Amino acid sequence: MTAESWPAPTHPVLPDRDPFYAPRPGFERLPEGTILRWRPVRLAAFGLIGLKAQAWQLLYRTTDLNGIPEASVTTVLAPAGGVGAGAPLLSFQCAIDAVSPRAFPSYALQRGSRAIGTFAHIEMLCFADALTRGWAISIPDHEGMLGAWGAPREPGYRALDGIRAALAFEPGGLDSTTQVGLWGYSGGGLATAWTAEMALTYAPELDIVGAVLGSPVGDLVSTFHRLNGTLHAGLPTLVVAGLRRVYPAFDELVATHFSDEGRAVLDKAARSTTAAAVLRLARYNVNRHATTPFAEVLAMEAMLAVFADLALGDKAPAMPLLVVQAVHDQIIAVADIDALVQRYRDNGAHVTYLRDRTSEHLTLLPLSTPLSLNWLSDRFAGVPATPSQTRTVRTVLSLPAGRHGFAALARAALRALFGRPLTASNALRGDGRHPRRRRRAA
Repeated sequence: MTAESWPAPTHPVLPDRDPFYAPRPGFERLPEGTILRWRPVRLAAFGLIGLKAQAWQLLYRTTDLNGIPEASVTTVLAPAGGVGAGAPLLSFQCAIDAVSPRAFPSYALQRGSRAIGTFAHIEMLCFADALTRGWAISIPDHEGMLGAWGAPREPGYRALDGIRAALAFEPGGLDSTTQVGLWGYSGGGLATAWTAEMALTYAPELDIVGAVLGSPVGDLVSTFHRLNGTLHAGLPTLVVAGLRRVYPAFDELVATHFSDEGRAVLDKAARSTTAAAVLRLARYNVNRHATTPFAEVLAMEAMLAVFADLALGDKAPAMPLLVVQAVHDQIIAVADIDALVQRYRDNGAHVTYLRDRTSEHLTLLPLSTPLSLNWLSDRFAGVPATPSQTRTVRTVLSLPAGRHGFAALARAALRALFGRPLTASNALRGDGRHPRRRRRAA
C-alpha cells in the first residue's frame, strides 16, 4: 500500500468528520509506523497567526492499548528553511487533557481552527524554540481517535509510531539514524512517560537519547481523589469520561452507579475543550450524581484491575530522564512525582529530578522550557547525563542550564506571535548543539 499524497486542507475539519483520518481497508496488515497518507498543513498560533514553518500531517498505522491496529495522526514540523544534516527530532506530546477531537493537536494547531480552551496554543510558543534550534518536531494525537485521556500504554505506541512515520517521511529530511528526544508537560508528561516506558520493547530500533517529563501526573487515581470537588475538578471528570471509552468494565460501573444526570455531565465533558470543562465543572463532585458513593465504586474489584493497569513506573525507561516538578503544584502533587521517580530508580532507570519551590503548575512549563531543551541538546551532543540525583531549587532559572536560552525562547515565541519565519538560529548548528559554549549540566 503506497502512501497517498493529499492536498492541503482549505479549512480545518474536526478529525471525526475529516476523511483524511479514515484509513483504507487493509492497513491493519502493514507494519507499525507505516505512513498511510500525508498532506501539507498550515498552522497558526491561536488559530489566527500563521506559523512560518514547514508542516505536514501524517496518517500512520499504530495500535491501541489492547494491541488492536488503528490509525492515528502526527503533525510534523521543520524550520522554515528545512532541517540541516544531522538535525534531531523532538517528539512533543501535548497536554491534550480532553476527550473532544476539538482538542487534538492535529486540529487545534491548524490555521482557522476553533479550539479555544486547548493548551496546544500555549505549548506552541514553547516548542517553537526547538524550530529555531534547527530541530524537527513530531506532535502526535496521542489520545487516538477515541480521545482516551488517561489510558495507559497506547499514548506511547502512538508517539513511537509517529516518530517512525516522521523519520520515514522523505520531505521532512530525516532518516532512520536520526536522534530522537521526548518531551511533554502535565498530561503530555504522562504521555511522554508511557512513550519512554514502551520504547525499549515496542520500538527498540529508535535512537531515543533522552526524555523530559514535566509534571507527569504520576498517579491518576491519587490525582482524581485530590481534585474531585475542587476548582480543578473538571480534569478528573475528563479522565472518567475518557477511560470509560476503553475499559468496558469501567463503563458498566458508570452506567450502573451514575444517575442519568451524572452520565449527561460526563457526555458534555467529553465534548468540551480542556479549559471549558475546567471552568464549567469547577468544584464539581462526582458523588453529586453517583447512586453509590464513588469511593465504594473505586474500591470494587473491576476498578482495582483498571487502577493496576494505569500504574506508571513498573518498567524502567532505557534512556536517561529529566523530571521537573513544582513543589507547590496546585494540580499534580509533588509527593506523587517523588514516588514515581523512586519507582523508576528502583527499577534501574537513570533520573535527574528537579523540584522547583517557586513555580506552580501553569508557570513551570514556560520557565522550564530552556532547561528542558538544553538538557535534550546535551543528549543530542553526546554529553553524558549527570548521575541520578534529586535537587530542590528555588527556581529552575537559578540553574545555568535553566537561564541560558531564555532570551532565545522569548524571541522564538515573539516570532511565532508576529508571524515571522521560524528558522534555525545562526548561533546553533543544524543538530541543535552549541559549538562554542558549554553549559554546566542541570
